Amino acid sequence: MKKTVFGIAAALSLALAGTAVAQGYPNKPVTMIVPFAAGGPTDIIARIVGDHMSKTLGQQIVIENVAGAGGTTGITRAMTAAPDGYTIAMGHLGTFSAAPATYPGLKYDPLNGIQPIGLAGGTPILIVARKNLEANDLKSFVAAIKATPDKFNEAHAGLGSVSWTTCTLLKGQLGVPKLNAVAYRGTGPALNDLVSGQIDFMCDQIVSVAEQIKAGTIKAFAVASVQRSPALPDVPTTTEAGLPEYQIEAWNGIAGPKGMPKEAVDKLVDALNKALNDEATKKRLLDLGAVIPTAADRTPDGFGAVIKRDAAKLDPALKNAPR
Repeated sequence: MKKTVFGIAAALSLALAGTAVAQGYPNKPVTMIVPFAAGGPTDIIARIVGDHMSKTLGQQIVIENVAGAGGTTGITRAMTAAPDGYTIAMGHLGTFSAAPATYPGLKYDPLNGIQPIGLAGGTPILIVARKNLEANDLKSFVAAIKATPDKFNEAHAGLGSVSWTTCTLLKGQLGVPKLNAVAYRGTGPALNDLVSGQIDFMCDQIVSVAEQIKAGTIKAFAVASVQRSPALPDVPTTTEAGLPEYQIEAWNGIAGPKGMPKEAVDKLVDALNKALNDEATKKRLLDLGAVIPTAADRTPDGFGAVIKRDAAKLDPALKNAPR
């Protein structure tokens, strides 16, 4: 009898302690893992959004950069951490939607084995080229690349990166999947070689290339979105430019390990919403060319649906893509 009473008391004590911790969330800093080097698009968005989220939560969101394997190293670390709400990650299209088809031995399941928090920002994809490339619009570029694919070199930031993922989709649609490609350690070095004319073209997020386009050091053929970007109003959409089938937007979103307490999820969702509704935060994101997510996409269910939607879209192209 004493053992039974003791067992009940112990269980009740643990339950009350768990409730107290959940109600007090967060009572210490929250680590947000960014699975890429500092200074890249995902890191920039994480710091902008995380800064305001910290104010709402009353605890600092500490950004930790854990790069490697197309971002999957950092996401694996976050998704296999204790599901207590104190380790989360800011991932993107590549680490969540493209990863299952890109990395068969993936150690996390972004479709069913994580806790989505919400979409933090959309980043339109642009097809860009060196400024002295003979083609001056998307139609002439597509015609040239189909006629002589061996004469073109594509730059990307490594297997699984957004630039690799989105250009792989483009090359598949154009029927030139084995076109010459040069892998770099990141978007920065790839963009440097594009500016210097050593590489012919690449596909990448507006956050990375907008300033170079404005400065005229590279040229943009089209943005792969439904509408033109206010940050680059003179760049046509792929539909306007003659390639309507190429529609893809990169994005950044927050997730944590599956099994997180509901209270932690709810508070993180609330903090994300307040950040994206804040005028100063919105302006910082919009000035970079980012798109503010809809209210529905900032929810766990909405973000989870985005991950699955884009995984289904990318899966056929990526599974058969040359490595």
